[in-house]
Amino acid sequence: MSKSTPATLALTKAGAAFTLHTYEYDPGAERIGLQAAEAIGEAPERVLKTLMTKVDGKPVCVVLPSDREVAMKKLAAAVGGKAAEMMAPADAERMTGYKVGGISPFGQKRKVPTVVEIQALDQAYVFVNGGQRGLQIRLDPNDLVQALGAGTAAVVA
Repeated sequence: MSKSTPATLALTKAGAAFTLHTYEYDPGAERIGLQAAEAIGEAPERVLKTLMTKVDGKPVCVVLPSDREVAMKKLAAAVGGKAAEMMAPADAERMTGYKVGGISPFGQKRKVPTVVEIQALDQAYVFVNGGQRGLQIRLDPNDLVQALGAGTAAVVA
């Protein structure tokens, strides 16, 4: 497994401190984020999942704890929109340059508005996908928000 991905390169360029953690990716897992949390031995609220959505038809990336679901109305309101929906997996892969199960909020092909669930800031550290299946990045949640230029909001259901 390569540990140099667009995500790790973006974080290095941003000067953020991070460590990489690999795990055995299970393509049959019902909930990928929860499977990652279990595989690396971390609480689900520390292992964040990256979801690609559309708000009023425009792409928005949302990062939230792997054991929670996004509240579409809250997400839309957080970015000043009216309606939000999940992006189709094929569209998410095309837009980010990553495969589903390996989508990182960092190093996407196209920069889009990103919202991080505010509860993530309560953690001493968090994990996000490193840009490939089976690779997680551990970093300070404040560094996550700063390096992404993300907004924070309460977006979980």
